[in-house]
Amino acid sequence: MTLQSGPTFFSFPADALAQSSEAAVVAAGLMAKSPSVSPKYLYGPLGSRLFEAITELPEYYPTRTERALLEAHRDSVARAAGSAPVLIDLGAGNCEKARSLFQSLQPSQYVAVDMSVDFLRQSLSQLQRDFPQLEMLGIGIDFSSGLRLPDAVRRDNRLFFYPGSSIGNFTPEQALAFLTRIREQCPGGGLLIGVDLIKSEILLQAAYDDALGVTAAFNLNLLNNLNALIGGDFSVGDWRHHALFNTEASRIEMHLEARRDITVRWRGGARDFRQGQRIHTENSYKYALPEFKALLAQAGFSRVQAWTDENNWFALCHAEV
Repeated sequence: MTLQSGPTFFSFPADALAQSSEAAVVAAGLMAKSPSVSPKYLYGPLGSRLFEAITELPEYYPTRTERALLEAHRDSVARAAGSAPVLIDLGAGNCEKARSLFQSLQPSQYVAVDMSVDFLRQSLSQLQRDFPQLEMLGIGIDFSSGLRLPDAVRRDNRLFFYPGSSIGNFTPEQALAFLTRIREQCPGGGLLIGVDLIKSEILLQAAYDDALGVTAAFNLNLLNNLNALIGGDFSVGDWRHHALFNTEASRIEMHLEARRDITVRWRGGARDFRQGQRIHTENSYKYALPEFKALLAQAGFSRVQAWTDENNWFALCHAEV
């Protein structure tokens, strides 16, 4: 048995030109008639830890439901994935969901991908100590608009793992484009993905607006991330968290709502916000299972297998290329 000295890290940070362009996109979103910013700005060192806390809340059913599905169907997942897959974990975070699959999947290589580089480095280093025989790679990249894999990632039998219903952060059109890009990068491989299903609005509302206010802190911390990116002067105390279910679009929406009339300034720009005006920070689309299977087929996947919990709250899907 070969013991690994430690995980290998690759980081693809945005260059100065890309960062300038990113700041311009953020500023344009803030200046729009209906202000919005990408949910990727919810993350970072503090945001990642706050989200980790959210997953342990009693109201937040997705994580525990998906965890139970992974445990209950791990042998079926392993049979579907085939022998010794290259496990590519998108949005790896603390890597705990992938860890739960190691015994059944017996991956030949584990590749953890996340935009929160420092958090990923810490999580993956601990995981390598626990599994010294498994080759591990860490890739720090914002994969929401494109996924760049280094040559060190093996091409044989790739299994992309995208848990946590994060696919719901994309519009259906964006989700189709994203899934198509994944399919193109795993010839002969497959995809294991978690998807949140349509359910009671009461359950959804509670999951995204918990009694302890952890989700509120997670959403409000986005303002600190924007200040760092665009040189803004957002004050967290001027805003409140607001979540709602958009029935027509079948999605939870998160917003930040101005508590009073304020002016926010940033490098090269400023905007007045009226009391009650909102910045749209995240969508989380909820799917009917037949609808999501059709989306996978449209992206070029086949032989879709799905496992659901007894309440039909959540689905774990495996699809082949």
